[in-house]
Amino acid sequence: MLDIGCGTGFHLPRFAATARSVVGVEPHPPLAALARRRTRRDANVTVLEGAAAALPVADSSVDVAHARWAYFFGPGSEPGLAELDRVVRRGGAAFVIDNDASTSTFGHWFRRGYPNVDPVAVERFWSVQGWQREPLLIGWEFDSRDDFEAVVRIELPTAVAEAVLGEHPEATGVDYAVNLWWRRY
Repeated sequence: MLDIGCGTGFHLPRFAATARSVVGVEPHPPLAALARRRTRRDANVTVLEGAAAALPVADSSVDVAHARWAYFFGPGSEPGLAELDRVVRRGGAAFVIDNDASTSTFGHWFRRGYPNVDPVAVERFWSVQGWQREPLLIGWEFDSRDDFEAVVRIELPTAVAEAVLGEHPEATGVDYAVNLWWRRY
């Protein structure tokens, strides 16, 4: 199991519960250090520093690859997808989870924050690359307004984050659409 852009390693213990071996790859050293700390008791987990466009794993060594927001916006992800072609073995599968800016309240906010991202072009990109799409409507729900505000401020440019927070002064959650892109090798 390969988790590309594993961040602080949130998903790694979950993957380790059923996978023989799990490799998390993260380009930002401080986040990779946090992922190593999170998984220090999981003997079947390794965290490596690296980028989606230059994965530090051997050819044909991966059965399942997972990337959650590591291949932003489709177009421009070709080097990372070429790396998946290299590392995923025949019969394996890759799953990419990305924002669906075409629907949901958060999708509307996302389009405000990133007006140059064209959801139609993103969908066309993945389809042309041979990936299948499963649209999912999920949601964020936080225990506190402070937590909700912190995440909105991470996800959106400052001016847009402040505007949407002002428009939704009582919110502690939001509906959120994502696309699950997947491909077998």
